[in-house]
Amino acid sequence: MRSFVAAGLALLTLTSTTGITLIRSQEPIRVKVNLVSMAFVARDERGALVDNLTQDDVDVVEDAIPQKIAFFSRSADVPLTLGLVVDASGSQDHFSKQHKNDLEVFFKDVLGPKDRVFLVGFGNHIRLVCDFSQSGTDLLDDWKKYQKDTGKFPELGPKESRDLGTAFYDSIYYSVTEKLVRENGRRAILLFSDGEDNSSSHDMMTTIETAQAENVVVYAIRYTDKEHGKLTARNKYGISVMERVARETGGAHIDAETTDAHVYFRQIAEELRTSYELGYYPTDPLKDDSFRKIVIKPKREGVKVRAKTGYFSR
Repeated sequence: MRSFVAAGLALLTLTSTTGITLIRSQEPIRVKVNLVSMAFVARDERGALVDNLTQDDVDVVEDAIPQKIAFFSRSADVPLTLGLVVDASGSQDHFSKQHKNDLEVFFKDVLGPKDRVFLVGFGNHIRLVCDFSQSGTDLLDDWKKYQKDTGKFPELGPKESRDLGTAFYDSIYYSVTEKLVRENGRRAILLFSDGEDNSSSHDMMTTIETAQAENVVVYAIRYTDKEHGKLTARNKYGISVMERVARETGGAHIDAETTDAHVYFRQIAEELRTSYELGYYPTDPLKDDSFRKIVIKPKREGVKVRAKTGYFSR
């Protein structure tokens, strides 16, 4: 049986005016593999996407040993399967209007005729605001209804008693396991939150591993409510969580305060719609739980490749 390695995308570095930074995955996910499959993006020295690479333009090395590429493909303008997961807990009250405005930007700038999007809102319960839809109008209308009465919408995950107000990790976990796990194509979660959790039944690493195992990239769009203009200890914790979740799943951590929504949504869509995928059968087939470091080396001068750094052989 073929089983694939989670290999998400890594994002480009944007200028300081955008507020988006390159985030690389440092800790790979542990999955059972026979065929190793990796998605990657390539950019030239100007940061522009390179969309005409062939199999002969790259080498793949695992633990310093060259590998034979079994397949190579390029995706361009592919339909997207996305989850918009929006934090509606008390710490985000200050940003409710900005959330709505940014959702409007997403529906206008990113959502294509073939894309499918579901919308989740969460506080201490994770609720499916709108199932997969291709209509930005329908999604936004349902979000407005959710803001008026959250209890009318069905929950994701089992019924659980939650005393406090923010199930951050569970919102990702159940969006993956109940909505994206059976979907095909380019899949990602766009997460609007401050990264602060106090009522999830799943921890950070379980959440990260679940997303990576299913090849779901998380883009963490952060809205932090500072105290008198300064970051609190809780704020700093949330920032580190958002950075970690994005990094480990191959996405980006974006500060919504300093970044124009039109810019970061355009860049996210560009990355998701244009990428490469290659696969190989490791020269060392032993499933020994060891970490295998993978490097994709472009042969063209000035081209840089961004991809996951490896996997655990299980």
